[in-house]
Amino acid sequence: MTKQMKKAVSADSNTDKAKKNQHYYLICERKWLYFVLIAVAGFWGAFTYLLRGDVFCNAQTGNVVLMGMALGTGHWMEGLYYLIPISAYMLGAFVSELLPNPIKHRLLVRWDTLLILIEMAVVLGIGFLPESAPVQISQVAINFIASMQYNTFRQAEGIPVATTFATNHIRQIGIGLAKEIRHRHTDEKSHRIKLKMHLKMLFFFAVGCIAGAFLSNHFLGKAIWATLLPLAFVFCVLLYADLVAEKSRIEEKPAGH
Repeated sequence: MTKQMKKAVSADSNTDKAKKNQHYYLICERKWLYFVLIAVAGFWGAFTYLLRGDVFCNAQTGNVVLMGMALGTGHWMEGLYYLIPISAYMLGAFVSELLPNPIKHRLLVRWDTLLILIEMAVVLGIGFLPESAPVQISQVAINFIASMQYNTFRQAEGIPVATTFATNHIRQIGIGLAKEIRHRHTDEKSHRIKLKMHLKMLFFFAVGCIAGAFLSNHFLGKAIWATLLPLAFVFCVLLYADLVAEKSRIEEKPAGH
């Protein structure tokens, strides 16, 4: 084999390797979309805690702790009350695990897209509730959609993330900083991709919380409508992807599903 032929084969091999290393991420896996969703969830968290019964609706660790504290001090009814948001959260995970495949085959859109539409409908309805309405209505509704969002959007461009709470991001930031110190004298810097992602997710969650607290204090229950705009944008992008841009990829399963 001549030198020219060897070079050509080597070049083709490198090209093939590069193509294999390139991975196409579906639009429902793009990082920007996860930043929007976690900001919305941060808003919901502030909204429900400030206006809807001092209950955490994005995750259930706090509610389990509060339930245990109430039961441990003999406040039985108060403790059992926390079963409402906990059960709604569990139901959301149950439903979002069963529906994706049937939805995709019957409606020709991904479950991810339909879920955003469901979230918009729930948010719209909550905003119409009078301040005198039982807080349990909002609690159950937001726990339900937050759980479905958490269970549906699991990986952003290959990085496992949570879109409804901050605990895991704080943990991953700590791990990333430790790796930064460990590899400070080496060329190993791959951990920085995850570190930057979790830093950004934490930042956008905090932004959502701040916005939620500010608007809730000024507009009360109507404040939740502020999340309709980012959700509508995400829905339009995902719907376009399902029907046009990624129509041929509709059978592909997003990472983490």
